[in-house]
Amino acid sequence: MSGYFELVDAPDGGYRIRLLDGTGTLMAVSVTFPTKRAAVAGVARAREIAGTGLIRDNCSDAVVRSALLSPGSYEAER
Repeated sequence: MSGYFELVDAPDGGYRIRLLDGTGTLMAVSVTFPTKRAAVAGVARAREIAGTGLIRDNCSDAVVRSALLSPGSYEAER
């Protein structure tokens, strides 16, 4: 299921990016960008982060793993 990015007007001026899944369900909304060019650059950054970023579980019910984590592993698990 392929999702997509939408550029939308921000209510306070500027532009935001919305990330929707293949069914059109909203998954995320970005910060406000001052220009469309900056918003498009934000999409490029989001794509890079999504493809390489770790998951950090900062939830109150997170179970932190030991200090023996190997480089590149998840920082916490549930």
